[in-house]
Amino acid sequence: MPLRLDPPRWMAQPMVALMASLSLAACATSGPAPAPGGSAATELPPGSAPTFADLADLSIAADLVAVVIVDEQITVPAERAPGLPAGMARQYVEATTLNLLAAPGAMGESMTFVVDLPLDARGDTPKIEQRSFLVFGDPVPGQPGMVQLVSSSAMIPAGPMIESRVREVLTQLASADALPEITGVRDVISVPGNLAGESETQMFVETGAGLPVSLSVIRRPSMAPRWGVSLGEIVNQEARPPEPETVAWYRFACFLPRQLPEDGFLQADGASRERAREDYSFVLSELGPCERRLGERRPGGS
Repeated sequence: MPLRLDPPRWMAQPMVALMASLSLAACATSGPAPAPGGSAATELPPGSAPTFADLADLSIAADLVAVVIVDEQITVPAERAPGLPAGMARQYVEATTLNLLAAPGAMGESMTFVVDLPLDARGDTPKIEQRSFLVFGDPVPGQPGMVQLVSSSAMIPAGPMIESRVREVLTQLASADALPEITGVRDVISVPGNLAGESETQMFVETGAGLPVSLSVIRRPSMAPRWGVSLGEIVNQEARPPEPETVAWYRFACFLPRQLPEDGFLQADGASRERAREDYSFVLSELGPCERRLGERRPGGS
């Protein structure tokens, strides 16, 4: 079962107390109009859509991933919404499940959850009824049909492109050979070759599951540096870098430490350490940045 990642989730109110509070609430005020056609929400444009890292974060954190259409939204009174950030409105949402992408067990055709939505420029709550969303959450024990979202960014406008991307992330995470979480780097060694400019650096990566993983960087005269990832006890001289937009890339790009730990070197001489640091910086630059657009950096990646 996936580990729970920060930031903390909202604590679902007991159903009786929640319904009592909702009996005092009016319907949500008007906000942006729903997408044309009602049930089909307009997907976020590429420049603001969740990145692979965003989707991997959410998929790892959630036991349940589903596409839903919102049937009804009810604003929870501010006095009954502890911890509500300024400029947000807490909504009790009733939704119909359109597509279940992942779940810990059987789920009904409908679900309820609480979500905080940003107020629009007029201070109104956006209207989300009859719009479809991807939601990432966990079933609430003892309350059938109620779901606790894993974060404030765990409800994303749905559509065929984002749904396809999430399916790919979930498929990779469920693969038997999926790389587990990365917890550190150790046993770093760099040795020069027989020719000037020739060297090989090996760095062993610690993982939460104890799976042997290593990084290697090979330099040859008049050739571009070559690096790769080996899975197993033996370092593969033909190892290749992980492909972008994969779980392996996500683990390395998002969770490798930014610098080699001082106690991770197996050699004491400064030249070997400096060469290893240079090769490690090369690996990080080749991986590229771990871009997130949902604004929630989750440590770990388990």
